[in-house]
This record gives sequence, C-alpha cells and structure tokens, in this order.
Amino acid sequence: MSGKRPKPYFPNNWKKFKDAPPEAFFDHLFIEVMDWKVAGWEIPSNVACMIRATNLKNGRVKEHIYKRQHAAEAKVLEYMNKQTHEFVVCTHEAIHYIHPDRLDDANDF
Repeated sequence: MSGKRPKPYFPNNWKKFKDAPPEAFFDHLFIEVMDWKVAGWEIPSNVACMIRATNLKNGRVKEHIYKRQHAAEAKVLEYMNKQTHEFVVCTHEAIHYIHPDRLDDANDF
C-alpha cells in the first residue's frame, strides 16, 4: 500500500432534481442569465487573475490561478510569444479573450 487514503465520497442529490416536476423550476430569460452569470462574475479577493488556455493543436485546457499580478503577466507574455494557445484572462475588472491569429489585428488601430 502506498499509504494514500482514497478521497471521501460526497453524495449528491441528483435523483431529487431528476424526479422533480417541471413546475418546480423557474424559467429565466436569456438576458437574466447573461446579467447574472456573465456580467456578474466574481473571483475571490485573494486571487489577482485567472487564465484558461486551450492548446490549438490538441485541444487540451490548462487553468492557471495567480495571487500576484506580475506572475499572471509573465504567463500571458509566455502564451503570446509561443502563439500555441488561445486563452481567456479574468481579473476583477475585466475578461479578455486572446487568440494568436488575432494578435496582429489588435495592433491595427
């Protein structure tokens, strides 16, 4: 034995939701969902930046979470120089999508 304990099982209540009648759920308008989930994102106060990068060749996704802004900036510069990933950068103020094919377009202002 390696001495590692298996992760504890946390039961969920999926059957309760599966068996619930449709009347138990409230319909939301598209704009409500957009305002609530997209425009109302929140990240913890101890996190400066989150980066989600997708490798353009194999589709693998990596997520990076940074407490310090300068470390996040270094990772963004690394991805921009490699030009092998598309990525999303999320801070407390904004969400940015960067794709290597569009980097030249951003400089055409």
